[in-house]
Amino acid sequence: MPTLLLRLAAPLQSWGSSSKFEIRTTEKMPTKSGVVGMLAAAMGLRRDAELSELNMLKFGVRADCEGEDITDFHIARSEKSSYVTYRHYLSDAVFLVGLEGEEKILKTLKIALQNPCFPLFLGRRSCPPTLPIVVGIRDVSLETALCKEAPLSERHKNMLRVQMETDLSDVGMIQDVAISFHPHRRVYGYRKFREFFVECNQTETEHDAMLELG
Repeated sequence: MPTLLLRLAAPLQSWGSSSKFEIRTTEKMPTKSGVVGMLAAAMGLRRDAELSELNMLKFGVRADCEGEDITDFHIARSEKSSYVTYRHYLSDAVFLVGLEGEEKILKTLKIALQNPCFPLFLGRRSCPPTLPIVVGIRDVSLETALCKEAPLSERHKNMLRVQMETDLSDVGMIQDVAISFHPHRRVYGYRKFREFFVECNQTETEHDAMLELG
């Protein structure tokens, strides 16, 4: 099946999967629920919308620049008390995200991301993405696309971290499948993923930053 490739880059990103209350951590890679949320916003879907079609897409990420984990703090106040919350972000990270599925839905998502109905953000509303987001649709599998695509950052290393959704056993598990974004009953399921590194010695990118304006 073909693969839609996205570039997720911004001064700040934050991809939480399990943190709540005062300490809000971030995963080192974008989460599937966060990316599906961005896709749903681009398509104009409401929070109670059915997400099964988006969740069926096979998901993978390559870290072209892993960025730096930084911590910000906020003081929350109520009538009786105040407390400090700690929020973690990835600073100056660049990721190549791949979504493998039917060509029809990939083309729909590509158009939606280039003409979004709602504002897009990378994990939190305070993290708007830089352009371009859409890299393109490649007529190859998800793994081939993540391994062969030219790096998106000049600061990339020779070995790039890749995380891919999988059905294999004895792999990692993360609770980041968005079953419902309803504000009163958010539900997340689990998915399996495997992590590996790919060698990348390319030093230039062919992506045109002005292409998105066309």
